[in-house]
Amino acid sequence: MRILENITQHISKVIIGKNESIELAAIALIARGHILLEDVPGTGKTMLAKSIAKSIDAKFQRIQFTADTLPGDVIGIEFFNVKESDFQTRLGPIFANIVLVDEINRAVPRTQSSLLEVMEERTVTIAKQTHVLPNPFLVIATQNPLESAGTFPLPDAQLDRFLLTIRQGYPSKEDEKEMMRRFQKNDPLETLQAIITGEEIIHLQNKAKEILVGEEVQEYLLCIIEETRKHPLVEIGVSPRGTLAFMRAAQARAILMEREYCTPDDIQSLAVSVCAHRLTLSIEGEMKTTKEQVIKDILHTIGVPVENIR
Repeated sequence: MRILENITQHISKVIIGKNESIELAAIALIARGHILLEDVPGTGKTMLAKSIAKSIDAKFQRIQFTADTLPGDVIGIEFFNVKESDFQTRLGPIFANIVLVDEINRAVPRTQSSLLEVMEERTVTIAKQTHVLPNPFLVIATQNPLESAGTFPLPDAQLDRFLLTIRQGYPSKEDEKEMMRRFQKNDPLETLQAIITGEEIIHLQNKAKEILVGEEVQEYLLCIIEETRKHPLVEIGVSPRGTLAFMRAAQARAILMEREYCTPDDIQSLAVSVCAHRLTLSIEGEMKTTKEQVIKDILHTIGVPVENIR
């Protein structure tokens, strides 16, 4: 597991005790997916995003979303150049390899929707001209799920475009003590160096597509998806886009584990992170359970394949 160990050890210099979050971020990168970091303030969402960006030798941009952020501030604008007497295009900060969209739910829906084409098609249309985004391309968005004042909930179409959601939570007492020691004199983020290039990431992304997803593993994945659509407390289950995202994430995890095939463990490990944010609970469901618990309950009810997984 050299790839995963290298990435985890490197980012752990800054993000302490959160190896699972680092692994999920690496999976999203290899699966050509986007990440939603969802947690309360001060738990290291932005720090994790910056650590990922600094570990990659690629262009990084940060966009701070506020209520007055306009679509043009994100994707760019067409303007009239008086000197040239001609219309010209100014590309926005979204034209980077790694883009941190901080506090995504503080922007108005019109601005949020400017990311729909970006995240799905990896292109931007400005004044009827389509511009292709650089490769590799990863959006890392952060939001505080508990704050409602001055925020706009992400629509289902937006949430469905995130490969997975990462919730870090508070560190343990021991990890927090280690954090105080490391940050006492210096900020480790400032000295963090790139350990992988954009070209190497593209190679891993292409390699992930060749990972075998056996018929039994496919059936297991599909059973989970189907149960989300039939669950009595769920109004809207996982979409077909979510099914493909789930498969790509499993293939990426197999790459990190240095396997040529997916296993049921890949599916189980990723189910909550990939599927939970795609669910819409019924009114009864909102009162009785959580999206994460629904996925966990589904996993407990479906038999795990043990034969012919390759």
